[in-house]
Amino acid sequence: MAPHCLSNSATPTAPSTPAIPNGVSTALRSNSPHAGWVIQKFGGTSVGKFPVQIAEEIVGMYLNNHRVAIVCSARSTDTKAEGTTNRLIAAAAEALKPGSTQYVEIVAAIQEDHVRVAKELLRTPEIVEELVRDIQTECVRLGALLGAAQTLDEISPKTQDAVIGTGEKLSCLFMTALLRDRGIDAEYVNLDHVYTHVPTPNGQGLGQTFYTTLAQNIADRIRQCGDRIPVITGYFGVVPGSLLTSIGRGYTDLCAALLAVGLDADELQVWKEVDGIFTADPRKVSTARLIPVITPEEAAELTYYGSEVIHPFTMEQVIKARIPIRIKNVENPTGPGTMIFPDNQPRKGEETPTQPPRHIRLARADTLLQPLTKRPTAVTTKSGMVVLNVHSNRKSLSHGFLASIFSTLDKWQLCVDLISTSEVHVSMALHSEAKEPAIKMAIEELRKYGVVDVTYNLTILSVVGKHMKRMIGIAGRMFSTLADAGVNIEMISQGASEINISCVIKQEDAIRAVNVLHTRLFTYQDL
Repeated sequence: MAPHCLSNSATPTAPSTPAIPNGVSTALRSNSPHAGWVIQKFGGTSVGKFPVQIAEEIVGMYLNNHRVAIVCSARSTDTKAEGTTNRLIAAAAEALKPGSTQYVEIVAAIQEDHVRVAKELLRTPEIVEELVRDIQTECVRLGALLGAAQTLDEISPKTQDAVIGTGEKLSCLFMTALLRDRGIDAEYVNLDHVYTHVPTPNGQGLGQTFYTTLAQNIADRIRQCGDRIPVITGYFGVVPGSLLTSIGRGYTDLCAALLAVGLDADELQVWKEVDGIFTADPRKVSTARLIPVITPEEAAELTYYGSEVIHPFTMEQVIKARIPIRIKNVENPTGPGTMIFPDNQPRKGEETPTQPPRHIRLARADTLLQPLTKRPTAVTTKSGMVVLNVHSNRKSLSHGFLASIFSTLDKWQLCVDLISTSEVHVSMALHSEAKEPAIKMAIEELRKYGVVDVTYNLTILSVVGKHMKRMIGIAGRMFSTLADAGVNIEMISQGASEINISCVIKQEDAIRAVNVLHTRLFTYQDL
């Protein structure tokens, strides 16, 4: 890969921030130059379903005591499958089909959707008119990209990134206009050119130097906004190897995290449609309780095993800078949410405390969440799993046996979530997104090394807690509780970090299992 570096500055590109219309008061609310920064990241569903609440309640509320910058994902409606990003991915796929015009219809539908919402929610005709022009400009550019891709019968990583990034641009143009319509002096910030493809001596690709410099470049661009409230595209331009390939769909969260680091923010807020992180999924467990504070390690485990929190790498960038992350609910803006922060270090501005820090002690007032040395932090499930059991035919040495298995899984791009091994036997729970054809082809290859059996429709059940390695008997309580409830265990695994114990059970038993475990470990356990 060719080496790269970042530009020292970046300027926004068209379309520009809507001008203040004639007849509208110029006394717009703005950022205070001396307040600390709060970075607010809004997901696509929040922008799609609750844009007015964001503009009128959330942003306005925090302007009273903070400088606010917001980062937006592409708009969604009720589900991610119906969201703008997935429609853009579908349009790119259609553009590669010879003679297909379906991509044109998808682009037209995206444009119509954004224009319709703009006309429904915005009150100022001049702002609506300018926003509609900007939406049309972006969609014309999008159509031209897809048309060129169809002519060439190829979509390069750079083109794909540009296509996907259109969703964030449309979302941020809309939110900028809505904020100004509601009396807040917002500025649209397009990060298309925050990254410049220039040779560097080491060629390390997306190493930490890349992210550190990118954070500073984004922050430098935001400072150019002055007292205006920046509305920033989560898409930050083309990066080496493609944004989706190198970083993935969570690039908007990463953008917000890097901005928080670059500005040395007081807090990064991730706004969702739930009150925070719970001891269990409240949709499945009626007695689930909101967790006031959770460590990054625990949040990472919950994310991996089925709870959508925030990507561990994104957390790492922020936590290293001693900036807390808070999960908040757009439908309950005044709620406390859940703070993600280590329990063994102070935040900025606090003296080094005795353990745990003051903000941890104050937030853990709920007796049902105490004490952490006696109970785990949360219980979570991940459904749709497949378990492969491979029994060696003993024709290869043990190290060759395992090497052969994992090379086969790598060939078919199958991700292993849990594993349990012996010298001649291995059980693996495969990622729930594994494709059936890939599993079948992998099984055929694995039969060369031994007997293979497959079990479908399983669920990973995980108990997570940083202090679990000091909880004597926690595994016994977990498995005896499941046995008493008649839940059969297919596979057991404890993470190397010793902060989770996981087992695989039948999917039909999942809701019953998580309820009895939560009741036993959280509700009725003696303090």
